[in-house]
Amino acid sequence: MRLSAMGDVAMTVPVLRAFVQQHPEIKITVISRPFFKPFFDSIPNVSFFAFDEKKRHKGFFGLLRLFQDLRVLQIDAFADLHNVLRSKVIRTLFAWSGKITATVDKGRAEKKALTRAKNKIFKPLPTLFERHVKVFNILGFTVDLSNPIFPLKQTLDSETIHLIGEKHGKLIGIAPFAQYDSKVYPIDLMQKVVDELALNKNYSILLFGGGKKEIELLNSLSKNKQNVIVVAGKIKLEQELQLISNLSIMLSMDSGNAHIAAMLGVNTITLWGATHPFAGFSPFNQTFENALVSDRNVFPKLPTSVYGNKKVEGYEEAMRTIKPETIVEKITSALK
Repeated sequence: MRLSAMGDVAMTVPVLRAFVQQHPEIKITVISRPFFKPFFDSIPNVSFFAFDEKKRHKGFFGLLRLFQDLRVLQIDAFADLHNVLRSKVIRTLFAWSGKITATVDKGRAEKKALTRAKNKIFKPLPTLFERHVKVFNILGFTVDLSNPIFPLKQTLDSETIHLIGEKHGKLIGIAPFAQYDSKVYPIDLMQKVVDELALNKNYSILLFGGGKKEIELLNSLSKNKQNVIVVAGKIKLEQELQLISNLSIMLSMDSGNAHIAAMLGVNTITLWGATHPFAGFSPFNQTFENALVSDRNVFPKLPTSVYGNKKVEGYEEAMRTIKPETIVEKITSALK
């Protein structure tokens, strides 16, 4: 069970893919929001159960109905990869019914020590992938993530090909937004990154995002550039996954798009502001060199937050210490 957020749900995919490869006799049922179903469609031995937050599974009595719905599936063990009130209720009900259960340790004390201003303990913490593996260890299953297998590039449908063009160069994805402003690279600097990359006509730059305001900003980034294409709002999630699997590289904030690209085996470069990869949310199978972090010599309190939801006065401009030319060089070097 993992209900949200998008990036955290995507981070379960590499672990589940390794699990079913190493334990092909086991059937897994993923319990999550309906929107995330396409993440799991290509994993064998994995079925999807849609959590109906608005109707059938709403509220406490809805959770009781959810448990009854799940009991029909004859589940033998319950892995709580979320560890929030809703999942705790379901986990407890499974435990009371005699089933083996395990829950993810979020390491809250360690993360607090990493992000506090005074007496900060600045060291890398276990990744969320490692924390998920521990859950399955408790249930009696070993999972080895050292030799991951990724899905093949997916065939693009005619609608997507029409959007990006039949003749395109190397596909560069850019996802310049995140849930919180403290994780978003300044738009004027991102414009410089896009402008510089667009000078190379062998590149096709695809801009990802969502929502009316974001799409307006993406349109401004792509203005008057034939090889810069706004993807946001034009195709469905399934098509986005197909398209992302065909990217040569993805540039993303500390956000869901980074984890989607990484779960598909795409080389992913991430930009970090208030947050930091040491908290354990770096995209799967990416080198630390792919994470461009804000300058801690200038902003020594970084990271100030695990999720980016805390604002610290005077740290609003931290991401400006990541220079556009550094980002462009990182991308072009990787593409060579």
